[in-house]
Amino acid sequence: MNFDSYNPEHFYDEFFEPSGQPRKEVVPLVNRINSFSKRELNNRQKAAEAAFMQMGITFGVYGNQKGLEKVFPFDVIPRIITARDWDFIDRGVKQRVFALNKFIDDIYNDQKIIKDGVISQEMILSSVAYRKECVGLKPPKGIWCHISGIDLIRDDKGDFFVLEDNLRCPSGVSYVLGNRRVLKHTLPLAFDSMPIRPIDDYCGRLASTLRHLIPDSVMRPNIVILTPGIYNSAYFEHSFLAQQMGEELVEGRDLVVMDDFVYMRTTKGFEKVDAIYRRIDDEYLDPTVFNPDSLLGVPGLMNSYRAGKVALANAPGAGIADDKAIYSYVPQIIKYYTGEDAIIPNVPTFVCENETERQHVIDNIANFVVKTTHGSGGYGMLIGPFSTQEQQRQMVENIKREPRNYIGQPVIQLSRVPVVVKDHFEGRHVDLRPYVLYGEDIYVLPGGLTRVALEKNSLVVNSSQGGGSKDTWVLEQDSNY
Repeated sequence: MNFDSYNPEHFYDEFFEPSGQPRKEVVPLVNRINSFSKRELNNRQKAAEAAFMQMGITFGVYGNQKGLEKVFPFDVIPRIITARDWDFIDRGVKQRVFALNKFIDDIYNDQKIIKDGVISQEMILSSVAYRKECVGLKPPKGIWCHISGIDLIRDDKGDFFVLEDNLRCPSGVSYVLGNRRVLKHTLPLAFDSMPIRPIDDYCGRLASTLRHLIPDSVMRPNIVILTPGIYNSAYFEHSFLAQQMGEELVEGRDLVVMDDFVYMRTTKGFEKVDAIYRRIDDEYLDPTVFNPDSLLGVPGLMNSYRAGKVALANAPGAGIADDKAIYSYVPQIIKYYTGEDAIIPNVPTFVCENETERQHVIDNIANFVVKTTHGSGGYGMLIGPFSTQEQQRQMVENIKREPRNYIGQPVIQLSRVPVVVKDHFEGRHVDLRPYVLYGEDIYVLPGGLTRVALEKNSLVVNSSQGGGSKDTWVLEQDSNY
């Protein structure tokens, strides 16, 4: 199997120039892949899929009638990011996370950005992710967003854009680590031919990020990962990270608050907990403060947090920066808190709360991607060119009924990379989610999660919508191969 018949078509292809020549950074990999027979490459693809099954690398699809758990689809051809491109991404993502952390802290305390007219109070207070219960909070070390995922895309010219921010409970990093582990066994010689940055230390860095929140006076800090339980779509990841860090995986029922301290129930009695990496949304975190019907959280947890007796990552309230209407203000937010222009631009975004922008989206809905401002996983989204007139009509009604809950963005032809399709290669659209740890400093995991729209011509890469993933190789340095 080789790339001789591969067609980049009219998209920006990250492997091949429009002429069909491989880009210089992928030449060693293309040569290696071209040396495989069809049978050999297919066997390696099947071996990778079997490894994922054996390792139990799965995700849940809510509402899936064929069964809750699915093996995460994986394509054996890695994606390659040059050192130059990664330097740009690294600087841009760090700038963004730093500014968003300043923004979240300001919103729940002094609100200077509102007073200075950069963003309206109504825009903040009308967000479903705004937590009035978090007003006045002062998280340890002033950090709200300890673990972030920033979704990036490339357009038809190869330029990078930020598609959205994930600062609540971003998932997917376990697939990044699993992808690398599997591909090292599947394409070992390819690794030897290229200088690829390692990612194996992520879990150690995550543990250090959490320990950074705990006072130095605590001699033996106790860290736990709080999961909603086995029926959560990302439960594999919760258990994987706990195992890799050597920390306890707990559910809300395993924790209790006494005298404002959090304790974990064990077979030997209660053990004090110093930091919680929570994978539960704010709404379910503490039934005495947020949703009183929640059975997933820990009664009294917020009192303990306010009293400085336990650290939480991410801090409650950080999800305000995930709101896709507020996303449209991030370039101004970056300018306000850093004095700098955004390194990585946003996708042009029209906020339907604004009457003029709303009408523009409605008038051009056949050419727009319309999203809910608080949605995730690709649910509730309309892609105009691939939608029916009835779907467009229904979306217009939704926008008119609840304009604050929708944004519109022009359709961007995402960059493509090759995937294995039976006995040949075809191009598929991809995005990229780098993972960011904010502790003593800001660290961006080299590469992150490349999600692939496995259906031909699809622009939806979410795993819940049929997408898959690739290993992402960031080069140590660029060379003229």
